[in-house]
Parts: sequence; structure tokens; C-alpha cells
Amino acid sequence: MIELRNVTKSYKTKYGRHYVYRNVCAIFPEGKNIGIIGPNGAGKTTLLRLIGKIDYPDSGEILTNKTISWPVAFSGGFQGSLTGFEIVKFVCMIYGSNGEMPDKIKFVKDFTELGKYFDMPIKTYSAGMKARLAFALSMAFDFDYYLIDEVTAVGDISFRKKCNQILRKKLKKSNVIMTSHDIEKLRKFCHIFVIPYQGDLVVFDKFREAAKFYANISKNSAIPELVSKAR
Repeated sequence: MIELRNVTKSYKTKYGRHYVYRNVCAIFPEGKNIGIIGPNGAGKTTLLRLIGKIDYPDSGEILTNKTISWPVAFSGGFQGSLTGFEIVKFVCMIYGSNGEMPDKIKFVKDFTELGKYFDMPIKTYSAGMKARLAFALSMAFDFDYYLIDEVTAVGDISFRKKCNQILRKKLKKSNVIMTSHDIEKLRKFCHIFVIPYQGDLVVFDKFREAAKFYANISKNSAIPELVSKAR
């Protein structure tokens, strides 16, 4: 279970302080895949960052006794002067996997298909190469929950297929919290649907109800069609 207690999150902008969430209380039940639906700027990625402790609330707390991944394919914490090899080694040390380090390193190197770049500084990587490394690094470890942002579709079709295959394998014993503009994709993966709305979170356990609510607050013309299909 993941519980948000009176969570407030804001950012300072040139127009003043922008509040993404205000005193949010919500419970995500255990053993369920969670889908976060919303337009750009709604707070989907912010919510993932808070749950994954990449960012922290202004006030309130997020409670869980489950292990949670960093947002899959998140590469914002990579030090540019380190190589891919060094980053994998460093993460293994943090997560206490020193005994498994050789296997982890081999897995990430093989999965990313980075070749000689695996031993080169991150600052020489393209954005796609960084995302490949971050995705593979996430998959190298076992978590109770994997955080998946919609922007994690990286690489060509064959590489994305490989990503989907290993993710489905992981989800046989883990759960996912994922965001997407593709509401039909969330329907296939998720049991609970969360919609950021006016600084709060609206939680649904039925896709049809979530789709109807989203249709009422969204200008996306595709949503009404999906609602009719869900009936």
C-alpha cells in the first residue's frame, strides 16, 4: 500500500508559486497496478517523482513499506563524467548488490546494446542512449513497484519491444505505477486509475468511470470514443 497524507507540492516560477498539489490524501491499494491519467502539466510526472523520492513534498508525507524504483528511464541524476560501467557499479553498491555486481553489469551492458559507449562518459551519450542505460539499470533490480513515465518509450521498434517484454516479465511478481496519454494502454495494464485534478487526486477502481470523468475535463477528442467503447 502507498498512502499520501496531506501532501502539498509547489514550484517557484517567475509568475509566482505554482501549486501542483494541495493537501492531497489518497491510498493506492496493495497488489494493484496504478494508472495516472492527465494532460500535460497536470502533475503526472511530479507524482511519480514524489513517490520515487526523486523530489519531496513541501509538506505532508508519502508512506509505504514497499520497495519502489526510481522513475524508469530517469537519467537526471547521472554524473556526466562517469561511464555507464561506473554508474551501474555505483548503483549496485547503494542497493547492496556487491555480490551480484558482475551479473548486473553484464545484464545492463548487453541489454542497452551500447557497445563501446558503455565504457565512455555519460556526457558523450545522446538522450536516447541515456534513457536506454537508465531503463536497463531499473530492470536490473527487483522492486515491489516500478514507476513508468510515458516518456520512457526509447529506441527503435525492436528495442521498445524488448523493453515491453522484460517489463511484462517483471510484472509477474511486481506492480507498476504508470502514466500515459494513451488511456487504452492504461486500461490493459492497470487496475486503479488516478486523475490529477485541481490540485487533488481523483481515484477510480473502474476504467469506465475514470474515462467518463476524464472526458469531462479533457479536450482530447479521442476520449469520448474510448468511453463509448468501454460501455
